[in-house]
Amino acid sequence: MKSFNIPDFYKSPVISRVKELRKLNDPRKKDFTPTLLDFGPVRFFIARHFGFCYGVENAIEISYKAIEENPDKRVYLLSQMIHNPEVNNDLLSRGAKFLMDTAGNHVIPFSELNKNDIVIIPAFGTTLKIEQQLNEIGIDVRKYDTTCPFVERVWKKSEKLGDDKYTIIIHGKYNHEETRATFSRSEKYSHSIIVKDITESKKLADFILGKLSVAEFEVAFKGKYSEGFKPEIHLNRVGVINQTTMLATETQEIAEFFKQTMIQKFGQSSLDAHFADTRDTLCYATNENQESTYGILRQDADLAIVVGGYNSSNTSHIVELCEQKLPTYFISSEREIESSTRIHHFDFKNQKHLASENFLPSKNPVTIILTSGASCPDSVVDAVLQKILTFFEDVQSSEIVLDKLHLQIL
Repeated sequence: MKSFNIPDFYKSPVISRVKELRKLNDPRKKDFTPTLLDFGPVRFFIARHFGFCYGVENAIEISYKAIEENPDKRVYLLSQMIHNPEVNNDLLSRGAKFLMDTAGNHVIPFSELNKNDIVIIPAFGTTLKIEQQLNEIGIDVRKYDTTCPFVERVWKKSEKLGDDKYTIIIHGKYNHEETRATFSRSEKYSHSIIVKDITESKKLADFILGKLSVAEFEVAFKGKYSEGFKPEIHLNRVGVINQTTMLATETQEIAEFFKQTMIQKFGQSSLDAHFADTRDTLCYATNENQESTYGILRQDADLAIVVGGYNSSNTSHIVELCEQKLPTYFISSEREIESSTRIHHFDFKNQKHLASENFLPSKNPVTIILTSGASCPDSVVDAVLQKILTFFEDVQSSEIVLDKLHLQIL
């Protein structure tokens, strides 16, 4: 797989080294068991896969290249390049500016742009409407387009579904940048609708099976379907694609659910005429990170710390999985850890910040699950680990722990 030119300050002496050792030992990525770093009074289970994925590294390389190559031009980020505050803030510190926020609201109106300006398209992609607006100004949106190749693969699948006359069901968060970008393309190729989860999928299936009226459908899915969508016609032949950062298992569950719904309505013999198999839209990195989370949760631990941007969809799903088993703290950086007894963290489900006392148990050893989202630098995860180590006495040095790991792995 292609390697990217990532600034060294995003790498780290411990976390990046752990990844290198695991990669040497398991180049085909078959082993999802975590790595144990035993410092004595505190131990960390490090997930097999986490942090920068292919799409994020691609976006970082292109973004820094855009700034370096255009010192005398105005450089804009269409919106957050990835959902990580450390990365976005560093790009801003180098002179880039945001044009829009993540909800699509303008920070700087397009009327202030000219053809000599540089606009970086984020890793999530953008809508066809926005691309057209920038093209009309004379800005080359392809020159510094950081759209993830796996997102583009979903777009190509939506085009194929449209060519085959299937209605497109998108598993995603309807207000997320990636879903908005995908929807803008899928509705060009075919009638499209967005479902957030299995609950909304079941509601949609109720209409397919004649249990809901058109009026009830329009209320339940207001703002989530394409113009001219006629549910009584366009839900008789469907295919499922997804926002790449959603839970892979949930996308598979939703696709299987609609498959069974079509069998129930039309019969097994007519399935191919009413349902398209689209499993290949799942992102490998999202799937690997989630499989690694399942692997790490098989270990006995006292708590989990998940590091990443609070608006990161893939990170939130890792938090969701961890919360099902043990106390979980979602933090953006080591700065959220105030002391050995107090931590500030984010409640993603209720969208609010919390502070918890005595988050580290009084025992020896304390065992912590440590992982992050796909847009989080290794250096930030490393800083969290190092901050926690300062709360314990007589910890072994990182050099000794890594040397032991090297001998165990290789």
